[in-house]
Amino acid sequence: MKDHIEERVLELARYITETKATVRAAARAFAVSKSTVHKDMTERLFILNRTMYREVKAVLEKNKSERHIRGGEATRAKYRAAK
Repeated sequence: MKDHIEERVLELARYITETKATVRAAARAFAVSKSTVHKDMTERLFILNRTMYREVKAVLEKNKSERHIRGGEATRAKYRAAK
């Protein structure tokens, strides 16, 4: 793995654990695609740092379990703004 990719993976992991960011938010913050963030966090991080991988995995699992709530809030805000 190239050095700049390793650095990005570790920076992304730190960002996600510190801010509890979603994959979309992390992708936006680092100007990469959601697919890149997902691959970095599920495959590359596992190879580089398993402890950090487990921490990130816990955050992403929590975000995944709450996404239906965020979706509902976004829809509510959209229709409130339309009035």
